[in-house]
Amino acid sequence: MTMLLSKSSTLSVCLIALDHMIGTSITLPIEMLFAAKIIGSSLNAHYPDLTLMSASHDCKPLEMIGGLRLLPDCCYLDIDVCDLIILPALWRNPRQLLQRHPELLSWLQARYRDGALICAAGTGAYLMAGAGLLDGKPATTHWHYFDQFETLFPRVILKRHHLITQSGQLFCAGSVNSVADLMIHLISRFFDGSVAARVERQFSPEIRRPLNDILYFFERRNAHEDETIITIQQWLHEHLAEPISMRDLAEHFFLSQRSLNRRFKDATGQSPVEYLHHLRLTASRDLLKNTNLSIAELALHTGFQDASYFCRLFKQKNQVTPSDYRVSVRRKLFTL
Repeated sequence: MTMLLSKSSTLSVCLIALDHMIGTSITLPIEMLFAAKIIGSSLNAHYPDLTLMSASHDCKPLEMIGGLRLLPDCCYLDIDVCDLIILPALWRNPRQLLQRHPELLSWLQARYRDGALICAAGTGAYLMAGAGLLDGKPATTHWHYFDQFETLFPRVILKRHHLITQSGQLFCAGSVNSVADLMIHLISRFFDGSVAARVERQFSPEIRRPLNDILYFFERRNAHEDETIITIQQWLHEHLAEPISMRDLAEHFFLSQRSLNRRFKDATGQSPVEYLHHLRLTASRDLLKNTNLSIAELALHTGFQDASYFCRLFKQKNQVTPSDYRVSVRRKLFTL
């Protein structure tokens, strides 16, 4: 998957604030992005300079559900340039939103044309659809409004069985928990995997699943058309626990090792070894959460013949040792 936005010296994020919104649908992204900024600073590496702005239609204090009040930083009509826009979920029937804020729909259209990435939490997808941005594209929203959404926006491809959808610059997350999954993904793109892993550890790692497991990605079927590489990917899924030599893998599929590496990288953006490590580490996290296998046994179950190498690679990718990961997850899962 490729992002339309790349790392730069600045990352400008606009969080749209509306009356009777579900506050966590924008406060959670704020906290996760701010955590990424702090963690990035502590690593003394070159990461984007993050700017967060909450914006409403008139800058006046507004009320969230539960009576909490928010003072927006600015009016969104005064913002001409931003990299990322987050649209909140609404507590009340979102249909009324479209009549109340026509200027917001026009502003979203302009920012989309400028290349901004736009993310909607839950019923915030109504705003993207109302602006016509989702016509002919996939989307999801809060399950309670599926039927209404489909009736109002028949040109949108509603994905009822996916918690997150992507089409180019547009993301929809069906729930606040899905927003957390999406933010980890975006942080890994705007910062890197190391920062994302540390943020994940602060925000409930036990409930997260890899984004690709829950994402409907509109361009996925067109991402690559190399049928041989697709077959190899499936084979690796089915044999990840077995010892796998890249040389033997290439021979098995009647390729030279150089051709295998080149075609796999062109098709997926990863080398075959990187892809296999991703599969094995994902499986290892599930086993750490759900079994009492020793680290050595777990390494063998996921295809690592050397437990020490497994531990080094796990820490490199997740910023924590397998044992510490298991302790932190089990504490949250099982402690009353």
